[in-house]
Amino acid sequence: MSKEELKRDHEKKDAESPEMDFLNSKYEDKKPAISENVSEAQKEMMKTKKELDKLKSYIIKKYPFTQAIGILPPQAIKLFIDEEEVPKETEKFIHLYMIIPEEKFKESPKIKAEIVKKMEEVKSEQKIWVQVKTPVDVWENCLDSKFSVTEAIGMSYPIFDKGILGALRVASIHKSLVLQKFEKYVVSYVIGGSLVRGEAQPTSDVDVFIVINDTDVKRMPRLELKERLRGIIYQYIQEATALAGVKNVLSPQVYLLTEFWESVKDAHPVIFTFIRDGIPLYDRGTFMPWKALLRMGKLKPSPEAVDMFMSMGDGVISRSKKIMLSDIFTNIFWGITTPAQALLMMNGCPPPNAKKELVPMFKKEFLETKMIEKKYVDFIEKVVKIWRDYEHELIKEISGKEIDQMLVETEDYLKRLKELREQIEKKAKEKTVSDVYTDLIKLLEVNFGKKSPSALVDEFEKQLVKTGKMSPQHFRILNEIVSTKADFKKNKLNSQKVDDVRKNASILINDLMELTQRKDLVNLEKGRMRLKYSKDGKEQVAELLNCEGVSFLFVEKNVRKIFPAEGKVENSTIDEVNHAVEKQKSQHKLEINHKIFDVLKKELGDFELIL
Repeated sequence: MSKEELKRDHEKKDAESPEMDFLNSKYEDKKPAISENVSEAQKEMMKTKKELDKLKSYIIKKYPFTQAIGILPPQAIKLFIDEEEVPKETEKFIHLYMIIPEEKFKESPKIKAEIVKKMEEVKSEQKIWVQVKTPVDVWENCLDSKFSVTEAIGMSYPIFDKGILGALRVASIHKSLVLQKFEKYVVSYVIGGSLVRGEAQPTSDVDVFIVINDTDVKRMPRLELKERLRGIIYQYIQEATALAGVKNVLSPQVYLLTEFWESVKDAHPVIFTFIRDGIPLYDRGTFMPWKALLRMGKLKPSPEAVDMFMSMGDGVISRSKKIMLSDIFTNIFWGITTPAQALLMMNGCPPPNAKKELVPMFKKEFLETKMIEKKYVDFIEKVVKIWRDYEHELIKEISGKEIDQMLVETEDYLKRLKELREQIEKKAKEKTVSDVYTDLIKLLEVNFGKKSPSALVDEFEKQLVKTGKMSPQHFRILNEIVSTKADFKKNKLNSQKVDDVRKNASILINDLMELTQRKDLVNLEKGRMRLKYSKDGKEQVAELLNCEGVSFLFVEKNVRKIFPAEGKVENSTIDEVNHAVEKQKSQHKLEINHKIFDVLKKELGDFELIL
């Protein structure tokens, strides 16, 4: 075979490569008839491929920290023009999507300028547009519900990839297969793990979490629904991996919406981490509110969950004596920081990052409020610093004496944190008792006026219990709340009693509110009348609402205000009616001026009351 034939054969193989398939879409309108050797379009594509290879080599050599370079799908370019402020004139360009580490974010304008300069030196006929982004930019699209943009990034052709594009591609394909099969059941499809932490490798597992809506299941048990859907979800793993052409192993976790919410309420650490760090590839308005609630500290742990977090510190001393240096640092770090995180959450704070946010938040919540001594905050700070130094390999070894000293300090610290928990619980009990007592007193004052607590209790018994409007059990609950307030000042309360008072107070307050509302309604109905009159030979109905000192006539979709004493009528508004009704609620009786009927006769003519 001649050199010319070998060259043609080599060019033909290049033209049939995957890169050529991908670039093919750029030249669909340029394909002439295929010649005997190689078409002009294929030659042009091969030329573009060589230019891209040179550009890739330059980028990787110049910026070795590059995480990925992909060619965006041509059909997806409009998404980036619409969403990412990409110039419209670049619609026919080849778009390179370059991902760099977040810590290099400030260098992105400089990197882009240097790449553009390099492309100008090449003088390619095919124009290329480059976007320099970080993983945070990719995830921000998802957090802004721009799922199609992120999917397009995942489906880009990777000319260089350390793992992020491949992992995102297999997750996007799997998501599409799952949604195509049973979208109505999927609440959220979320990725997590090494991919969102920026640690993805070409062989890393891709952790995904799929939340299934089971709240409307009628024809089968929820567990059966979960198993059926999970079976289908796992069947799609192999298909998605093959389509993506990656080595990454997809690791889905399937949750029912009801069981997932139970885990959230119990502050399960895996679920909290998932919500905090997870990135939705698909969401029907459920995952992002969870994420926001967690960030605001609205997802609070149950006592059992706090016990679970606190237990992370138990046994740390005995374990640390038996294991090697790395395990010692790991156990001490998490044994110190996790109970501190639990107490911060118990105190109403969102879960802090152990390495960055824990120490400042612990200082603010407990040191500045004088709930804990400075030496324990200093100890947490010391442990966090040692952990950082260990991670950066600044600590190679540690003496037994230093370990023993750290374990002694750890034991003292954990003991103090258990005391701090009791302080937090006491503060929470005080707030509960105070809130219940305050709400009840305010409600009694609405019914009986401003009086001393003891006088309000007497009025409750006299006007409500003895008249049969409220039961003796309500009176017992009221006395129990009053006595609990007194006991708290004497430090005689326990958690069980506080919880009982809270539950019983809810019953009393609800029943008292209902009674108050019924009384208001009765007072209002006393002043309401329906009137029948004639107009233009047709029978009409109007409504009269009497309040103290003023009445309102609702006639022909108009509101008229009647002043019986003055014998005059004015136009009025619904807001004025509502104000008068609220004022009437505080009155115990209603008197109707007889002159109002004279005014009504002038307004309506002859009329009669309808019972």
